[in-house]
Amino acid sequence: MSQFTLLGGGYRADVTELGGAVHGLWRGGHELMPSWPEDGPIPFYSGAVLAPWPNRVVGARYVFADECFELPVNEPDRGHALHGFVADVPWTAVEFASIEDEHAFIRLTHTLEPKPGYPFRLRFELRHDLSANGLTTTMTAENVGEAAAPYGTGPHPWLLAGPDVREYELDLPAAKVLLVNDILAPVTLEDVTYTPYDYRVPRQIGETAIDHAFTDLTAGRVRVRGPEGGLEMSWDPRVLPWVQVCTGTGLDFRGLAVEPMTCPPDAFNSGTDLIVLKPGDTHEAAWTLAII
Repeated sequence: MSQFTLLGGGYRADVTELGGAVHGLWRGGHELMPSWPEDGPIPFYSGAVLAPWPNRVVGARYVFADECFELPVNEPDRGHALHGFVADVPWTAVEFASIEDEHAFIRLTHTLEPKPGYPFRLRFELRHDLSANGLTTTMTAENVGEAAAPYGTGPHPWLLAGPDVREYELDLPAAKVLLVNDILAPVTLEDVTYTPYDYRVPRQIGETAIDHAFTDLTAGRVRVRGPEGGLEMSWDPRVLPWVQVCTGTGLDFRGLAVEPMTCPPDAFNSGTDLIVLKPGDTHEAAWTLAII
């Protein structure tokens, strides 16, 4: 699969046809997202886009339109279906342009054919734009099948602000957190005031292990600062009202995962903020990563 280098506004982004993923992001030689071997596999979904659901479908089973569906389990230690079907499959680059190192973009497409547990047909377009404003990604989904389909999406970048995530200062303007059990299945939505996960006033992450979804956002953004600088992930909270934050505790990986999402974990079962795409419907979501 081909890889493309985008140059714009002092940034460099490498994008691969594997998952349409951002294979690496730099500014002035400073690594803002972890890179990985060109031919994959993609480690911990780094730089990938997740669809037709982000996060987990608990037990890899759900009911939609009064029919029960069973998905392939790809998180075997917990028994869940994780992060959809398009993060590690071939996408096709259909347009690529660069304008004097000031602005560059790439457009990729992928058609999701009916799968076990997801008998729906969706066409995706993914566009990465790089400029002085940072890296903006736009994900568009269209139902090109014959039946209504449940849908959700979001990105999975790992942000780098230094070698040790415990030293990062996290600014997360979310009033509610979705607490989970030992297999990361949602349990209850709580006010962050009464939990260890209140980062409305920026503070250091320290020893707190985070792998939670947050909502009730006063702003559609998360800011991270560390020894090597600061980053902001921003989006429209009306389109992406949730954000998963993961410190990667226990993983052999660097950075902090910040994943704006259209819906929370297990939305295929709860129905919370679940999008239903009727035949011919489209949905668009966008997010931007930039230095601060």
